[in-house]
Amino acid sequence: MQSPVKLHAQISGDPAAPAVILLHGLFGMSDNLGLLARALQDRYAVHRLDLRNHGRSDWSSEMSIAAMAEDVVAYCEQHSLERAAFFGHSLGGKVAMQVALNWPQCVSALIVADIAPVTYPPHHNEILQALAELDLAKISSRQQADQLFAETVADLFVRQFVLKNLYRDETRQFVWRMNVPVLIRHYDQLRLAPEGQPFSGPCLFVKGDTSAYIQQKHAGVIAELFPAAQFRIIQGAGHFLHSEKPSAFNYLVGRFLDELLL
Repeated sequence: MQSPVKLHAQISGDPAAPAVILLHGLFGMSDNLGLLARALQDRYAVHRLDLRNHGRSDWSSEMSIAAMAEDVVAYCEQHSLERAAFFGHSLGGKVAMQVALNWPQCVSALIVADIAPVTYPPHHNEILQALAELDLAKISSRQQADQLFAETVADLFVRQFVLKNLYRDETRQFVWRMNVPVLIRHYDQLRLAPEGQPFSGPCLFVKGDTSAYIQQKHAGVIAELFPAAQFRIIQGAGHFLHSEKPSAFNYLVGRFLDELLL
């Protein structure tokens, strides 16, 4: 196991207020959780983190749920956050669960958005293929990148989500904010379930009703690892429930935290 990497963070709110850590999903970045951060920052110290090999955080050749959880715990230690509420969407939810299972003393509350503590079958193959095939040296515009990506990834929302990682460097060349080769190489590691001792603290799982990420068959393992888990469903939302139904989602998250921490 390598040493934890330095994580980039966007911090808002009152530093003296209870801390909330927000963790994005695969191919994402802290910017994806801006609406939730703004909904919480009037009464919490909100830390939006870029996971390793994502956004503006440092890159590493190692990529696993355990390694990312260690990064987050190290970040908390560096910022003197003895306890915090942890929120994670998708891959970020797995990382948040891993923190709770291994470092429960650091977690005042856990919120998991549309992911379960299970090993999933591969379901990002089209995105991974498109990332592998896109030659950025030949890209002159975002529109061109989108057109090429569309040959493999039909969903416009997914394309826009992934291509948000494109930016121009100092030479005006398009480059990725995420470590694409490492994400491709270690994708199977990211499909794995978080492991550890059950977390008995307060926990909320929020599911998009049209998403298949959390299923009835997952209820047993969730109850085993998170015996105090509550469940809520956002109607009319899919996997990206925090951006599809932000008002309903932010209300659920805020109410859960307020009842526990304020």
